[in-house]
Amino acid sequence: MIDILRRRFGLLGRNISYSFSKGYFTEKFSDEVFAGNSYENFDISEINYFTELVKNNPDLKGLNVTIPYKEQVIPFLDKLSKKAALIGAVNTIKFTKNGKLKGYNTDYYGFKKSLEPLLEPHHKKALILGTGGASKGVAFALDELGIPYTFVSREAKENIIDYNFINATTFDNFKIIINCTPVGTSPNIEACPDLPYEFFTDKHIAYDLIYNPAETQFLKNAKAKGAVIKNGYDMLIFQAEKAWKIWNK
Repeated sequence: MIDILRRRFGLLGRNISYSFSKGYFTEKFSDEVFAGNSYENFDISEINYFTELVKNNPDLKGLNVTIPYKEQVIPFLDKLSKKAALIGAVNTIKFTKNGKLKGYNTDYYGFKKSLEPLLEPHHKKALILGTGGASKGVAFALDELGIPYTFVSREAKENIIDYNFINATTFDNFKIIINCTPVGTSPNIEACPDLPYEFFTDKHIAYDLIYNPAETQFLKNAKAKGAVIKNGYDMLIFQAEKAWKIWNK
């Protein structure tokens, strides 16, 4: 039986008082089966404080990682899982028995598992809004699902289009639109990505990685045109449970 007593876990990020992870794991650990486990937020203003954090908390067993450190934390780790290395972003860190830090990515798993039930034969291509760490896990999941994708950003670059490019033809070609940006997160709930929402149809999936609010303006606009909508809550549940398995293996 796994020794689950007196172990500390936490979330690494910046401005994370809203955190899903702390609430989720605190509730999980309230079950007497997990007595002795604790979970806390480690809110640091810049990634260089990570080394000091690890040094000052030698009893930590695992961390989740959120914005803006999913990519920045990688140089501070001793090892990466094969998939985390391919993705280029980490959202789970395991403190190994020999004191090493190993990075994993469970975002891709959570996204893939939550998207799959929505897919229909006409969902052949996806637009990924944003190019940060979260978008990399989404892209990896789409690769595994065999769904081609294009990134969208505020500035066009190689293999990235800008929002001004998106029109009716784009919506005809891309039936999955995924918001990987923080635009629309509470408290700025009236904001949404700059899209021509009139071109959404009932053949589209609008997926928002944001979970607070549960229905962002992006999702509301897409829903008004008949699109299937999905927020990031289930993705977070799946990735959190995957992280828990990693910490315990």
